[in-house]
Amino acid sequence: MAEITASLVKVLREQTGAGMMECKKALTATNGDVAAAEDWLRKSGALKAAKKSTRTAAEGLIGLAVEGGKGVAVEVNAETDFVARNEEFKAFVTNTAKLALTHSENLDALLAAKLGAASVKDTLTALIAKIGENMNVRRVALVSADVVASYVHNAAGPDLGKIGVLVALKSSADKEKLAVLGKQLAMHIAAAAPIALNPAAIPADVLAHEKSVQAEIIAKKAVGKPANIVEKMLEGSLRKYFEEVTLLEQVFVIDQTSKISAVLEKAGKDFGAPVEIASFLRFQVGEGIEKRADDFADEVAKMAGH
Repeated sequence: MAEITASLVKVLREQTGAGMMECKKALTATNGDVAAAEDWLRKSGALKAAKKSTRTAAEGLIGLAVEGGKGVAVEVNAETDFVARNEEFKAFVTNTAKLALTHSENLDALLAAKLGAASVKDTLTALIAKIGENMNVRRVALVSADVVASYVHNAAGPDLGKIGVLVALKSSADKEKLAVLGKQLAMHIAAAAPIALNPAAIPADVLAHEKSVQAEIIAKKAVGKPANIVEKMLEGSLRKYFEEVTLLEQVFVIDQTSKISAVLEKAGKDFGAPVEIASFLRFQVGEGIEKRADDFADEVAKMAGH
């Protein structure tokens, strides 16, 4: 049986918003498995819906670069936010993002590309030696269409921030109008964090997992009900899930009323040509990275030799 520590309870509580005792029960029931404990909380009714962790597990910056109908996002990580505010680090992220416009096929290609006299990888190695903190270029991705709009949240400089969003719009409409719409959509994506464009684009494993969780929740609520009623309840739950996590089904954060699909339809009529989201991406610094959280007092004590 895994030890259920206070720090483990804290992690689950931050990810779910559930109470301390509920988190401890969930972790005990799942032998300390945080992901399984979150599902346990949902199935037990302690959580009403899936919640995403908003914890940033690593420091660094997202760098964006847009040129014509092409845009790239690059994530560069560092150990501390102090380094993320360093001007040399910010310059490295900016220059690497610009370089990625022509070297974004994969991360290895970007690292091998020349950034001045040296490769991106060697330039970063020199920066690590100078600043004295570990850093790495974690990922790069590209979108393209008729117009690409960008937005950074918690900006640290031009096209640099903790969250970076790119939206690629396909349309023959006026590019300036599309750029304005694209910026608004990018701001929405930064806030609403959709995981896919539409239900069909949700990864099969993610959808299968959600269906499994929802089926167990519904089964507890629908004891004794006919199978067709249970099926309808499950369909309703999944429909609500799609509205929460898919971009076209989400309610636009700017007007708090229209679905994104309706916003695009209206734009098409106003602009005189259909408007379609070809693709989008949202990078948040450190998402998906586990970061050791040492107790600050213990760390100071260790440094003092106690």
